[in-house]
Amino acid sequence: MSTRAVLLVNLGSPASTAVADVRRYLDEFLMDPYVLDLPTPLQALIVKGLILPTRPPKSAAAYAQIWTGEGSPLIAISKRMRAALESAMGLPVGLAMRYGEPSLEHGLDELLGRAGAVDELVVVPLYPQYAMASTGTVVVVLEELLRARNLRARFVPPFYDDPGYLDAVAARLRASYPEDAQYLLFSYHGLPKRHLRKTDPTHVHCLRSEDCCSTPSVAHATCYRHQVIATTEALAKRLDLSPESYGLAFQSRLGSGWLQPFTDVELAELPKRGVTRLAVACPSFVADCLETLEEIALRGRKTFLDAGGESFTYLPCPNDDELWIRALARLCGEPAPVPT
Repeated sequence: MSTRAVLLVNLGSPASTAVADVRRYLDEFLMDPYVLDLPTPLQALIVKGLILPTRPPKSAAAYAQIWTGEGSPLIAISKRMRAALESAMGLPVGLAMRYGEPSLEHGLDELLGRAGAVDELVVVPLYPQYAMASTGTVVVVLEELLRARNLRARFVPPFYDDPGYLDAVAARLRASYPEDAQYLLFSYHGLPKRHLRKTDPTHVHCLRSEDCCSTPSVAHATCYRHQVIATTEALAKRLDLSPESYGLAFQSRLGSGWLQPFTDVELAELPKRGVTRLAVACPSFVADCLETLEEIALRGRKTFLDAGGESFTYLPCPNDDELWIRALARLCGEPAPVPT
């Protein structure tokens, strides 16, 4: 009989809210050439000379606002997700983080140590939409680790349009959606526009026209913006939202030239357009984390209310919800290629 195993991979988190731990985490994250894609000397100058001397205390304070008795919400939720999927599938499931611990190497080796000789390893980058700074970097680094161990793996591709994923997210949103909400803002993690151009295999499609995301192209397999729009429209349909009752925006920008509209700007502008009762969802995340719990549920709420909003509801991620775990199990059982 063949032995199967699954490795879940998420972004990661600092080991604690101590400034030194946050600095170490940011250094690893921002020095990834797939995240800050600049010539190494310039990347090092920006990260080590400009960002790390000032940003860690601010980030540590942000993490402190959402830290729990179990530690990082992202890590704790991911652990519960791993345990639930292992129970649902009846086979070994491991967990690794691209940055921080458990590292890709430690997570892979821990899984192999429990599973023994593995004939089929399924890797799930827990990112619904493709980006070189998320799925791309996981595939590149993990494939190197697999080659060193003479192993091969099947990577589950981005699942932005998977019916099971969409049904699970829609059910989760519907369960906590306030009856009096006027508008649902879908907030996705932002990306520099240059990342879309870099991952466009045609080199002539992405961001070359206003309707590029709705014009059929092989570029859509690696186009974050196209996949974000597809997810938004599919969820809006499942939730029976009228076109004027929802929108999308991009959060967590760092620098200029990022995808727009910006979430923080939208939150400040919506009350001026008559939207005073708002709900916000973050479908680029499957587990609640700093970007959802602090940036949106805390800071975003304040921005909206200070601008004249009356009520603000953050709608949680799927986390370890049973419907999402069942969808994840189905994704693990269906062979498919993944872009690199």
